[in-house]
Amino acid sequence: MIELLHITAHLGGGVGKVLSRVVAESARRRDGIRHVVACLERPEKTQFADHLSTHGGRLVVCPERGELDRLVRAADLVQVEWWHHPKVAAWLAGGELPAMRLLVWSHVSGLHPPVIPPAFAAAPHRFLFTSPCSWSSPGLATLAAPIRARIDVVHSSGGFDDLPPVPERPVEKEMRVGYLGTLNFAKLHPDLLEYLSAVSLPGFKLILVGDPASATGLLAGAQARGLSSRLELRGYRTDVAAELARFDVAAYLLNPLHYGTTENALLEAMAMGVVPVVLDNPAERALVRHGVTGLIVDGPAAFANAMDYLAANPGERRRLSTSAAEEVRRRFAIGNTADRLREHYQVVLGDERSSFDFRPIFGETPADWFRVCQGDEAWRFSDDEQEIDMPSGPHYLYEKTKSSVFHFRDHFPEDRRLARWARRMEEGR
Repeated sequence: MIELLHITAHLGGGVGKVLSRVVAESARRRDGIRHVVACLERPEKTQFADHLSTHGGRLVVCPERGELDRLVRAADLVQVEWWHHPKVAAWLAGGELPAMRLLVWSHVSGLHPPVIPPAFAAAPHRFLFTSPCSWSSPGLATLAAPIRARIDVVHSSGGFDDLPPVPERPVEKEMRVGYLGTLNFAKLHPDLLEYLSAVSLPGFKLILVGDPASATGLLAGAQARGLSSRLELRGYRTDVAAELARFDVAAYLLNPLHYGTTENALLEAMAMGVVPVVLDNPAERALVRHGVTGLIVDGPAAFANAMDYLAANPGERRRLSTSAAEEVRRRFAIGNTADRLREHYQVVLGDERSSFDFRPIFGETPADWFRVCQGDEAWRFSDDEQEIDMPSGPHYLYEKTKSSVFHFRDHFPEDRRLARWARRMEEGR
């Protein structure tokens, strides 16, 4: 029996789904892997925690450092789910770690903050991206060939076994356009209203499904521009499949600086036969094939043309719908995720255990840990205590969570540099 320890900050969103489904697939196959999941935060919702426990996974919630180190020593293989969360940063850079066979699975692209330090990608036995777009990061592209050979891509898809068959969509009805996911401008394109304004299709409306609390800025902007009639907010819904069954087209227009990779919300929409219209961003290009499984556009005019085209050509819409559902359900099935992970497990299990000390990579303090992953935005977080002009920056810098300075400050309130940087950001916005 192979003892596999997963270390994750939480079990929410895409990470919670893929880990719980990997555990369930492992149990279904009886593949000889015993999964232990160390969750460093108490789960806010129990859906994925319950799923992995039901299928034989052992869940350890909020372990102290000593207990976590004991779990590491007992494991044959340790898999760290990484997106630069403060809790995981504290464990990685909090001191010398026990000897282990280490695999890191990165759930952010690294193209924009949080970036992936090249030395971090080079350190473990295996480092896995969740999208091939991560190879475009300038720092990672220069890694030596022997190091690149230990880096690979495994999409973090939990599959679609929980979704029903693709529904029949009457083509004679008015085309319904929707978006399901995060509703703030760190994820959505900050000029989304320009895209909606460009559409001339009579009666056009974008139906938004997501937490209303994150849509405040979007709704206020729509009202100010007289575009309120082009948005319908349905709020948070637990029955994702039922919502997607109502859509014909997914207007998945993301911020070019977004941090995502596998984009499970997009894949679920495609798996349900919703035709995706996406922007020409690196992560989306790796998921959608233009003219085959969806449409890729490069601006408001192209988006408006795509809406006109899909509305006027229901047969083409049906072709794209069928192609998207078939390809996504095959390509991103949970069996493929499990197969790809197991390939790397088998290789790493043949390696010797190693001790790791990530302080030379991440630094000694929480402020150091935060700043090392800020890439081109690191200049905002200088050690100079003098007040400086702080022009407004990208939306993701002002997230309350998502590895922002506010997220790190809230986890490490005793760190004076984090407190000063957070104050500067708030005052300069």
